[in-house]
Amino acid sequence: MKRLVTFVFVNVAAFAASAPSQVTFHKDVESILQNKCQECHRPGEIAPFSLLTYQQARPWAKAIRNDVIAKTMPPWFADPRFGHFSNDRSLTRQEIETISAWVDSGSKEGDPKDAPKPKEFVEGWNISTPDAVISMKEPFQVPATGEVQYQYIVMPTGFTEDKWIQAVEARPSDRSVVHHIVVFIRDPKSKWMRAAQPGIPFTPPGGGKDFNNTAGGNNDILMIYTPGMVPENWRPGLGKMIKAGADLVFQIHYTTSGKATSDLSKIGMVFAKEPPKERAFTFAASNLSFKIPPQDPNFEVVAKQVFPNGAEVLSFFPHMHLRGKAFEYKAIYPDGRTETLLRVPKYDFFWQLDYKLDKPLIVPAGTKIECTAWFDNSPNNKHNPDPASEVRFGEQSREEMMFGFFDVVIPADMTLQQFFTPKDKQPKAAIGE
Repeated sequence: MKRLVTFVFVNVAAFAASAPSQVTFHKDVESILQNKCQECHRPGEIAPFSLLTYQQARPWAKAIRNDVIAKTMPPWFADPRFGHFSNDRSLTRQEIETISAWVDSGSKEGDPKDAPKPKEFVEGWNISTPDAVISMKEPFQVPATGEVQYQYIVMPTGFTEDKWIQAVEARPSDRSVVHHIVVFIRDPKSKWMRAAQPGIPFTPPGGGKDFNNTAGGNNDILMIYTPGMVPENWRPGLGKMIKAGADLVFQIHYTTSGKATSDLSKIGMVFAKEPPKERAFTFAASNLSFKIPPQDPNFEVVAKQVFPNGAEVLSFFPHMHLRGKAFEYKAIYPDGRTETLLRVPKYDFFWQLDYKLDKPLIVPAGTKIECTAWFDNSPNNKHNPDPASEVRFGEQSREEMMFGFFDVVIPADMTLQQFFTPKDKQPKAAIGE
């Protein structure tokens, strides 16, 4: 304990020593909070308190300083040596020094005339005002304790024409019990979840072991919500397509919190102003056959995905459960060269983030994306439900998953079959000959 206290003190002193003097909230700190904190720290969002004003931030000053020095806030887990990401929330050393100096010098407000222009938010959303909102009709009752099977809610869109989506956001009404929401776009011809009545939560047979249900019956994913994930905003000319007559299917994983509550989740969508020429698709490299031994502190699981025609990769989203320890994406190129694309050395089940590339990654035909996950099934993992158990694939948090999601770009008129079929094996009409 003495070593830990000394370490924190030394680091605080080091940051303060190299920080600028006469630091005030409005002149130096407020802009940092606007750019890195207010997205979550404002009314109606996931954070427990707001940081929109000096009066709101001042009581939390010491806690803010400690968290930014420890780098527990803002949440960001990518190893900075690999990749550059547009949604990187991490603070620079200068920003950390500025916040530390502000607190150590008395957390002064300064002159309000020095304040930056307030950041504008659309009330209730982190996207622009939605063109369409689709909401659950009745709240789902979440018990205080126990396990809740995945709930699937079929939500008819009522779209009579194809719609291109430029931005989308999911908003649970009680984030404390919503582990994730996956919104699938059910094709009008798909037979998946046809036993479910529209608008009514449905639990399919199989006890959470039917991978076809977990993966959405081979339907595309519109978006994934987890705590801390930013909404989807695709660049102009790129979007997700919802066919006329398609339904959305909410797959919601509820986790009990010790208090009975209810949730009424919804999504908002912004339509593209004109049909995009490119389409975003969400895929995953996955492994379902792993068996994590009891007491194993560093069990490795690998999954791979090959792109026979190459690909433009937009983002990564690693997904594991409570035993998840670390995750890595690596590209293996046709010439044998390898490149680490993303490394998450300390995976956090409670902050599952996606990592959006600052510049899309263009990979040549034959490139393999290799995902490696490490799991800690030992007693040293404080979140481990049972170190004595062998752990296999399953939907519940006491079980495990291994998914390496990524978003890729394909031409708007290309089918998935064409995307994954080598060009020399496609019919001539399919490749424009």
